[in-house]
Amino acid sequence: MARQAFTNGNDSKKFKRDRPPCSPSRVLHLRKIPCDVTEAEIISLGLPFGKVTNLLMLKGKSQAFLEMASEEAAVTMVNYYTPVTPHLRSQPVYIQYSNHRELKTDNLPNQARAQAALQAVSAVQSGSLALSGGPSNEGTVLPGQSPVLRIIIENLFYPVTLEVLHQIFSKFGTVLKIITFTKNNQFQALLQYADPVNAHYAKMALDGQNIYNACCTLRIDFSKLTSLNVKYNNDKSRDFTRLDLPTGDGQPSLEPPMAAAFGAPGIISSPYAGAAGFAPAIGFPQATGLSVPAVPGALGPLTITSSAVTGRMAIPGASGIPGNSVLLVTNLNPDLITPHGLFILFGVYGDVHRVKIMFNKKENALVQMADANQAQLAMNHLSGQRLYGKVLRATLSKHQAVQLPREGQEDQGLTKDFSNSPLHRFKKPGSKNFQNIFPPSATLHLSNIPPSVTVDDLKNLFIEAGCSVKAFKFFQKDRKMALIQLGSVEEAIQALIELHNHDLGENHHLRVSFSKSTI
Repeated sequence: MARQAFTNGNDSKKFKRDRPPCSPSRVLHLRKIPCDVTEAEIISLGLPFGKVTNLLMLKGKSQAFLEMASEEAAVTMVNYYTPVTPHLRSQPVYIQYSNHRELKTDNLPNQARAQAALQAVSAVQSGSLALSGGPSNEGTVLPGQSPVLRIIIENLFYPVTLEVLHQIFSKFGTVLKIITFTKNNQFQALLQYADPVNAHYAKMALDGQNIYNACCTLRIDFSKLTSLNVKYNNDKSRDFTRLDLPTGDGQPSLEPPMAAAFGAPGIISSPYAGAAGFAPAIGFPQATGLSVPAVPGALGPLTITSSAVTGRMAIPGASGIPGNSVLLVTNLNPDLITPHGLFILFGVYGDVHRVKIMFNKKENALVQMADANQAQLAMNHLSGQRLYGKVLRATLSKHQAVQLPREGQEDQGLTKDFSNSPLHRFKKPGSKNFQNIFPPSATLHLSNIPPSVTVDDLKNLFIEAGCSVKAFKFFQKDRKMALIQLGSVEEAIQALIELHNHDLGENHHLRVSFSKSTI
């Protein structure tokens, strides 16, 4: 039955007549697929959302059917790709629900390659992703082994960026592409090397290691994807072979200083960083079948301790941290912006030590964060956001620190030192705040609310600050917390600046942050 439906191409005929959208199904219908695309590339579209259980390619019609393990995974995938059209080989691909509830492909010709690709992926997904032990034949690179690694980071008490991954994994060979995503509330990445041998040694050496002291544990396995297809260069994905790729809507640009830094030895200093941070100087044998038993235990210097004093990453044996912690913020509204306002806003993404609004050009400011990682995080999340009617821009500054004015120097209060502020969110190593860093959103998370404060009290507080309140709800289990939805992201950013640390009485100061939830 299913076979007849496929060979008649029913789905393709219907979409040409703009058929009404189907009800959700775990089978997805993909159109406009490039003729030279591989099975693995099709499967890669579904992988971030769950297990892919079947695949049918109709190459002559430039179409495919992809079956997910659950309808929930398929719905997530369609919802994700509806506003952001996926691309395969630089061509847009269109995804919709199929009329079919499942794929029956047992008797169809030319299915061997699809089934082989599915089995390869399934072995990784169902098997050893969370196992800390290495593979059974540790010293050998298997024939046909992928140059792509699947990385899961456990105990994520400190944000791990795409740059940090690049710096660590570059010690074992040339990293071509990285894609990061969150799945099952875990930060994950797919990383492609130039050669499977590099992937093999990186897995042997890094699996089970901590990036930072006692947290951010790497769990690494081979992906059975042979290549990654990166569409945008931004904070979530990057193709290091194509610096010409667009950043995608609303994503921060790759600043030239950052692009130049990618070939250089990274933040995480290792005793075997070779030329340009790539070829490992300990001389990994570039041949299959040779084990390197000494490597897995030799990675002590990769571990970074998080210093409780400044939140800075302290690296054993490294004299300082390459990468800048000072941001240049431009296109501000000079009539409304203050050092305190910038301190509160940028403080959502790290601990702000100093702020300087330029004396002669008040739409520009310098913001000094506790470390380069936090500066990158703040830049990624805030550049391109609207604040007081203007689109804020943040880039890495050429200054290494913000200088305080000399005694008696006229400054109009435009330079402030916040290094000892009690309002820093990330002073405690392993603070829960590291897990609650979200992009600016119209919904704010409120906490530290005293019992006597009512819904109307809080709504009026935001209305008096010039906001339109669309929705509000207290947390059922904990009335000290609530969500409030405002009229726009810009309103929410301004409300956070105005009302974070607002005194609610009874020795309670309101805490405000961006929420990933909506009401």
